[in-house]
Amino acid sequence: MSNLDLRPAPAVCGGRQDVTARPVRDLLPGKTVPLGESTVVRRLLPNLGRRMVGAWAFVDHYGPDDIAREPGMQVPPHPHMGLQTVSWLHDGEVLHRDSLGSLQTLRPGELGLMTSGRAISHSEESPREHAPVLHGAQLWVALPDAHRHTDPTWEHHAELPHVTGGGIEATVIMGELAGTTSPATTFTPLVGADIALATGSSARLPVRPDFEYAALTMSGEAEVDGVRLAPGSMLYLGCGRSELPLRADVDSSFMLLGGEPFEERIVMWWNFVGRTGEEIAEAREAWTAGERFGTVRGYDGDRLAAPALPPVPLKARGRQR
Repeated sequence: MSNLDLRPAPAVCGGRQDVTARPVRDLLPGKTVPLGESTVVRRLLPNLGRRMVGAWAFVDHYGPDDIAREPGMQVPPHPHMGLQTVSWLHDGEVLHRDSLGSLQTLRPGELGLMTSGRAISHSEESPREHAPVLHGAQLWVALPDAHRHTDPTWEHHAELPHVTGGGIEATVIMGELAGTTSPATTFTPLVGADIALATGSSARLPVRPDFEYAALTMSGEAEVDGVRLAPGSMLYLGCGRSELPLRADVDSSFMLLGGEPFEERIVMWWNFVGRTGEEIAEAREAWTAGERFGTVRGYDGDRLAAPALPPVPLKARGRQR
């Protein structure tokens, strides 16, 4: 998914100095952002209170939206570099096309994972004939310096492992949770899981003290470490926990995002993750010139034009590796 903001603000992210080393319960305010003709998303990361959670650098939650008489998601071809895109649905379908020639319809419970590496472009749209409801999340994972120039790849995982017990069922989307590991490719220690809680359930989920975590409620009213979360709410949990208390009075679900704090300082602007403003400017110029990012074939429409760069030079501050 693209950042369709016509004036995207640059974000300097990463570095352990921004990580809360103890358990906390910080509710992160979301920002409503239009995405195409008929989709509105709640942007939870990055925001003023929190730039990253582990290597997770971007989180959009959308829906549930009634798109029975609407075109649904329509995101034209756009570029990415230095990151992975994670597509996750609860309802509906999304048709993915990319410059590698991939063509894949994603459905609820299936993972679409695109590693941009040095450069890729893709589009996302609701199929012409689509389900009446669209609901899901789009997330980005920042790639560490050692892997950010890798070849671009696309992965589709129709089956993912589960962790069950105590009235919960967790789908392990990325990384490892409670001894269960996803088949998805990762480049830093992290976890992404979709956790369903049955009505009246109560459990204590084992987590890693060296990871920082956040919880994004998808449906119902999950109670995470004593904090009840409405759909579309994100709770930052910090580090230092070995288990996470969960309960629900109604059927609920939330995404657990976590990982080892990302030490490298990065610059994120529009759909690019780099290390310097010069890298970002070069990527924008390449996309505008029709170079480097390839061509998405089969999309009925024009590709997305890059917005203007901000007048202030982009710089990553603090420690880099």
